Amino acid sequence: MTKLLNSWVASANSADSEFPLNNLPYGVFSINGEDAMCGVAIGDMILNVTSAEEAGVLNTSDMPVFDVPYWNDFMDLGREAWGVFRNELMAALSDGSEQKAALEPHLVAQSDATMHMPFAVSEYTDFYAGRQHAENMGAILRGSPELPANWLHIPIGYNGRASTVVVSGTDIHRPMSQMKAPDADMPSFGPTKRLDIELEMGAIVGTGSNMGQPINVDQADDMIFGYVLLNDWSARDIQGWEYMPLGPFQGKAFGTTISPWIVTSAALETFRTATPPRDKELLPYLDETKDGLYDIILEVTMQPEGAAKPTTVTRTNYSRMYYSAAQQLCHHAVSGCEMSPGDLLGSGTISGPTKAEYGSLMELSWAGREPFTLDTGETRTFIEDGDTLTLKGHAQGDGFKIGFGDCQGKILPAVGFPFIA
Repeated sequence: MTKLLNSWVASANSADSEFPLNNLPYGVFSINGEDAMCGVAIGDMILNVTSAEEAGVLNTSDMPVFDVPYWNDFMDLGREAWGVFRNELMAALSDGSEQKAALEPHLVAQSDATMHMPFAVSEYTDFYAGRQHAENMGAILRGSPELPANWLHIPIGYNGRASTVVVSGTDIHRPMSQMKAPDADMPSFGPTKRLDIELEMGAIVGTGSNMGQPINVDQADDMIFGYVLLNDWSARDIQGWEYMPLGPFQGKAFGTTISPWIVTSAALETFRTATPPRDKELLPYLDETKDGLYDIILEVTMQPEGAAKPTTVTRTNYSRMYYSAAQQLCHHAVSGCEMSPGDLLGSGTISGPTKAEYGSLMELSWAGREPFTLDTGETRTFIEDGDTLTLKGHAQGDGFKIGFGDCQGKILPAVGFPFIA
């Protein structure tokens, strides 16, 4: 197993750091309200690659790619360039590097930085690819864990809203829309009463495909630039009224939160793990030649407003998924759908086989019928105004871990219309 790589940035050499030399995730940050810049996390510091490129310390191509506040231009260089840049960074930040003196002036403290969206989201697609979650939702909503007829054959997904994908730390207003109680003749309008989270991973497409041209799973795997933690906020009562027959709409469109650092596929390579055995053989175009999932430990905490500390409400692992991100991307493009750099693919809710591993409050409270208790003594079924939800995740190595930074959002009250009392 790969061991901790030593850096001249001392804080990166701690076993507790999310950002050792083995990781080097990519983000966008600003200091004191100044222009946002591209950066690489190393220990408790950020290497400002925008200023380093401008100073000629780091060179990636003939033209600048870090003069914009997103990583899309760099992604567009392609997989070979990604690898060259990562190798150069690792060498430059390694203990004993001759580039230490040149790079030190471009380091800033993470504690002084404000994080921004690390990439411009081209489009957003969310999947429904966690088997335990799908079976749980069937049992809750239809009285049976039986899966839809297509579920074991294809990664099911829907097109979400790129416009409301936000970075960790962005507050989310409780959404309003139509809902209908089971015993009511007419729908009502108002704030959702069943606001939920979904614990997911997000895969970022780094290089695109052409319209009309399918890709195989191996090509799809090579196209994925990296991963973020992803919270697919969900209004269950809004969703329950609108989703037949075309699926999620306003119950999902109001907000999706991602973690601030893109952890590259290269940094996760040694943590690959296989997708599970199949009940039904997949069609050949979805066959994988290498393990498609990753061993990433995940958890969710909830902290009511005024509480001294958060309560961990679930712990699970990305390896619980039934379909990999590469299989999802392959299926997305198989019809000829053009994929673009900056496309974001949500994995679907990640739930394990026991209640302690359920990845949504809908499952944890079994649609509100089984309230759970926080460390404060308060009970919850769904999210209340003022609650802060935080997703955390890391891959555990030998004396180091590969982290993503927190994926956090606080729920604020709904914003009403002037003509609604």
